[in-house]
Amino acid sequence: MILLVGATGDLGGRVARLLRESGQDVRCLVRRTTDDSPLRAIGAEVARGDLTEPATLPPACEGVQTLVATATAISRRLAGTSSATIRDVDEVGMGHLIDAAEAAGVQRFVYLSFTGIETAVETPLRHAKRAMERRLAASAMQTVIVRSDAFQEIHFSPISRFDMAAGRVSVIGHGNTKARWVATDDVAALLCALAVEPDPPRLVEFGGPEPVSKNEAAALAGKLMHHKMKVQHMPRPVARLAVKALSRRRDGLASALGAGLTSDLNVATWDDTPLRRRGIDPKSVSDFLKEQAQALSGR
Repeated sequence: MILLVGATGDLGGRVARLLRESGQDVRCLVRRTTDDSPLRAIGAEVARGDLTEPATLPPACEGVQTLVATATAISRRLAGTSSATIRDVDEVGMGHLIDAAEAAGVQRFVYLSFTGIETAVETPLRHAKRAMERRLAASAMQTVIVRSDAFQEIHFSPISRFDMAAGRVSVIGHGNTKARWVATDDVAALLCALAVEPDPPRLVEFGGPEPVSKNEAAALAGKLMHHKMKVQHMPRPVARLAVKALSRRRDGLASALGAGLTSDLNVATWDDTPLRRRGIDPKSVSDFLKEQAQALSGR
C-alpha cells in the first residue's frame, strides 16, 4: 500500500492517477471538507485526515509500505482559502506525519522539496522544507528527498504574472539567470518511479531539459503570440525587503517571491538526467509555451 499525502492538489492528483494506472494500491489522505470523488473514481482508497490534526495520521499510515508526500499549504495560502499557515502544515504537520509513519513501520518515505534549497532565500516555505529534510535524514526509514525545479504550469501562467494573452510579464530581479523549469507531469512520473523502484537514491535533484531565463521565455512568448511582451522587473533589493516584510502575515506570497528571487540569483547545477534515466522524456519550456500559444489562439 502506498499512502499519498497531497493527492487533492494538481501534482498529487497526477501522482495518484499514474500509480493507479500502474496497478498500485493507493490510499490518499483527504481533508474532511474536500471532495474525494475523483480519487475514488480511479480506485484509490480514501483516509479522512489532515496534517494539522495529528490524531488522524496514525490510522492513515496503518499497513502502508511507502509514503509519498507532496502536500504543501502554499497554494491555499496564496489563494486566501486556508487559515493554516505554512509552518502549521509544511513543518509542524509534516513532522507529525513523519512521526506517524515511523511508528507504523512505513519502510519508504518519498518527500518533495525544491532545488537549490541550501542557498535559497530564506522564506517560511524554505525554512519548513529544510527542517523536514533534516528530520528525514535522521529517520530509520528509507527516505528519498526529491528536489524539483520550478513548475512550468505555475511560473509561466497569469497566476505568476506571466500573461501571454495580455502581453505582460513580471520578473523578479534581472531575469537573465537560466533555470530548469519542469513540467508537472514529469515531476509526477518521477515521484511514481521513485516510489516503487528497488533501490532509489536518498537525494534526487532535477529540472527540465532546457535551460531558459525568464527574459528568454518572455521573448519567445512574444514571438509565438505575435506581439512584444511588456516586461516589468522587480529589483532584487525590493524583492528581498518584500520577502522579509511579508513572511509573518503573508507567508505564501513571501515564499513565492523568495522562490522567484532565488531563481534569479542561483544558477541551476542540475539537469534532467534523473528523468531520462527512468524513461521519462521531459517537456521543454519552448514546447510548453508553444502549447500555451496554440491554446490561446484557438479561443
